[in-house]
Amino acid sequence: MVWIRIIPPEKAEGRLAEAYAWQARQLGAPTTFTQLGSLEPELVHARLALYRASERTSSKLTARQKNLISHVVSSANETPHCASRSAIKLRELGFSEQEIGAVENEHFDDLAPEEAAVARYALKLTRHPGSISQDDVDALRAVGLTDHDILDANNQTAHLNYTNRVANGLGLLEEVAPDFPAFATVPD
Repeated sequence: MVWIRIIPPEKAEGRLAEAYAWQARQLGAPTTFTQLGSLEPELVHARLALYRASERTSSKLTARQKNLISHVVSSANETPHCASRSAIKLRELGFSEQEIGAVENEHFDDLAPEEAAVARYALKLTRHPGSISQDDVDALRAVGLTDHDILDANNQTAHLNYTNRVANGLGLLEEVAPDFPAFATVPD
């Protein structure tokens, strides 16, 4: 249960109904997170457009790296809704329960070097954004990430921090059912 009034799909009209339908084509129904913006339909459209742009970047970050960023950020922000979704996806991508637990406890040493570097960057940008330096970006380059990959990692981290703060700040605190899609992707 969230802490503000939302407009449910069956009562949506105009631009909000369009946005809900857009997401429902992919997921079957708009997510609760999407509904959190329902009092401002243009915000819902902007969020969905940003999701789509973020998902379609042409960087070479792997699905494992992107979902690792999601889990690091959501775990660090203590956002159960988002962390449960990213844990589902990490399992699908081959992470063991032990590896997921290590990530949640901010122990990245047993990850592949590229994944560990991405996780460290995401954690530092989440917890201490004012202390990010050129050295942090150089550490990503040192494991083979290009500037485009680094831009994607930065954007993914920043975007997830935003969504975590929306979810936590408006009461979207429950975990997700295991059969719910791991990410609220949006169609064309």
